Amino acid sequence: MGIFLIELSQNPSHDPLLYKDEDKMARYKITERDQGKFIPVCFDLQIQPGTFEYTLDYLIDNKVDHSVFDKVYRNDETGAPAYNPAVLLKIVLLAYSRGIFSSRDIASLCEQNVIFMAISGNTQPHFTTIAYFISSMKDQIKSVFADVLMYCDEVGLIGKNMFAIDGCKLPSNASKEWSGTHESFQKKLKKMRKAIDYILKKHRDADYKESVTDQREREEQYIKTLNKQIEKIEDYLNENKDKIGKQGKPIKSNITDNDSAYMKTSKGVIQGYDAVVAVDDQDQIIVHAEAFGTGQEHDLLEPMIDSVQENLETIGHKGDTRKKAQWTADAGFHSEKNMKMLFEGNIDAYVADNQFRKRDPKFADVDKYKERHRKETATKNGYHRTFTTKNFKFADDLSHCICPAGKRLYRNGGNTYTEGHHSVRFQGPKCHCLPCTLRSKCLRNPDGNGTRQVAFFTGKTKGLDAGYTQQMKDKIDSDKGRAIYSKRIGTVEPVFANIRHALGLDRFTLRGKTKVDIQLNLYAILHNMLKLHRYGIEFDTG
Repeated sequence: MGIFLIELSQNPSHDPLLYKDEDKMARYKITERDQGKFIPVCFDLQIQPGTFEYTLDYLIDNKVDHSVFDKVYRNDETGAPAYNPAVLLKIVLLAYSRGIFSSRDIASLCEQNVIFMAISGNTQPHFTTIAYFISSMKDQIKSVFADVLMYCDEVGLIGKNMFAIDGCKLPSNASKEWSGTHESFQKKLKKMRKAIDYILKKHRDADYKESVTDQREREEQYIKTLNKQIEKIEDYLNENKDKIGKQGKPIKSNITDNDSAYMKTSKGVIQGYDAVVAVDDQDQIIVHAEAFGTGQEHDLLEPMIDSVQENLETIGHKGDTRKKAQWTADAGFHSEKNMKMLFEGNIDAYVADNQFRKRDPKFADVDKYKERHRKETATKNGYHRTFTTKNFKFADDLSHCICPAGKRLYRNGGNTYTEGHHSVRFQGPKCHCLPCTLRSKCLRNPDGNGTRQVAFFTGKTKGLDAGYTQQMKDKIDSDKGRAIYSKRIGTVEPVFANIRHALGLDRFTLRGKTKVDIQLNLYAILHNMLKLHRYGIEFDTG
């Protein structure tokens, strides 16, 4: 190999390293990806102070009682060693903090992600092990939640001055299409059998004519699917009875998850659970979380207050918090029964009713602007609503009413109250309202798929206003009451925003109230741990 010597000129202008020539090509270092490199990894160094995984590791190792898991295992003499439940808890909570709740994805992280390898001590549990661990923490979850709550209290994150209670309806791991009463399921079975008979008859006719269609294989598969669904419905009907609602009538059950409820939300009807939490106003620590399979929250206020008291007693707090602290809740928890419970129990609560905002001077002109917007929209779209209640004819027994087009509206509410006035409500069926030529004169939005609703006021008023409901109205309408109630939104709503949008719990992936409670409480524990990570004195890196 030859050696070339290049003499550099002492004159910088003739230095080849500084000389620029537009005809010369640029040179770069070679990048080769088809090669490997062994990198030593020390797992202890991956858990760095100041990170959430460091806080998580510290809290579970030092502040959580691991003995609550020991009674689950009986393998001291026989059987293979089990995965450390403390390690599994760390893996699950760390994954939840990153918006990952699939057991398969969590198992993959333990094989591919260095942080998860470090937090798990390089153990790689199977996804079935992780799934079983999450769903079997029925008794242990309360203890873990209490331990974390106790440490939150020790570092001064719980003020115990005001608690806000609210619920958030989340979909369950069940389809609403499998909801219904026994009567509706029987009708569904009849339709399925009728469909099978029709397809079989079609196939027999084809065999007789010796003609085979391309759809036959698909239809045969459809028959198998229908038979499986029929078997599923029949098994459910044989083993379960109808759920009975407050009115003494059957309400919808769900074949897949019968603990969940068919509930209305602002975004439509879902099959799910109402995740209800009680939050301390000082640093938004969750003091109790529970999932309920009901769409109505009227019966949940008292159990939530009692559960908060129970949890605070568990962590060593003495005294009756129910009477010492202030409580806030929205209109979903308002009922005469609840107001009676609060006043007779000397509980300083502020619970809004469904007319609370309309009485607020700040919203005095809201209806005026709404009506103006409606008129402007109607003018822009070229239609004007002219039919009022006076244009409808009501039957003497109020069983139905007749609209200006001569069609019957059916009764859909015979004991309703609007601003304290009793009314009977009627609604038109879609088969009459949608094709009606008078929609532009009858509906505010005739281009939509809505139907006309009217109310007949009987002249009666709600007598409960003079009781506890009126006392709560007077209390919450005062300057002090509005000031205290105004703290509710800033206390509890950000908690749901964090759990749903930051942590990713937009639906429950487990089935049954017990397992859904576990998942909700795991997220409540994670939420409180994140508060400790940000504000706890043990982790103040400033």
